[in-house]
Amino acid sequence: MTLTLHLAKGTVALAPHILLEELGVPFDLVWIDFRENEQHSADYAAINPKGRVPVLTTPHGRLTETAAILNFLAASHPEAGFWPEDPWLRARSDEMAVYLASTVHVNHAHKGRGSRWSDDAAALESMRAKVTENLTANCALIEAGLSSGLWVLGDRFSIADIYLFAVSRWLQGDGVKIADFPRLAAHFDAMQARPAVQRALALHS
Repeated sequence: MTLTLHLAKGTVALAPHILLEELGVPFDLVWIDFRENEQHSADYAAINPKGRVPVLTTPHGRLTETAAILNFLAASHPEAGFWPEDPWLRARSDEMAVYLASTVHVNHAHKGRGSRWSDDAAALESMRAKVTENLTANCALIEAGLSSGLWVLGDRFSIADIYLFAVSRWLQGDGVKIADFPRLAAHFDAMQARPAVQRALALHS
């Protein structure tokens, strides 16, 4: 059974798409058009009642949540070395993924998805006004936590790098100057240079 990834442009679903390209395994893509609210359609609700992307269809069933999908794919292909066997390095990879999902992604969503938290117009505007400040603070923490090596785990490329890159692509639109964070900027440039990333990005523009 070929893996099938449901994804949408401009979303974090870019991350598992990149990983599939990196692994070189057969997969199909099913695009969900957020501009047409297809994520809220009855047909898509049957695939993912959360109304979000990504969704990965596997021989075992469907899997949601970016971190879970990345972990599954990397663990299913240990020969690629993208998910380390060492418990400490694996925990460091998970540490980055959890922070991106629980804090950075949420702060980004306050700009265009504030209705998840409030219906009050003033509250929505207040949330939008804090996005740049909050994400700048998030980037400062990530910058300080990055090692002296090129990647999140130092000299070892991992799924944490893919996740970080997918989220970093939002920074410019959120008013954050990635150049103010040299290690993060170097990481971003190194990711963009990877052939697998270029193949995926060609479909997300």
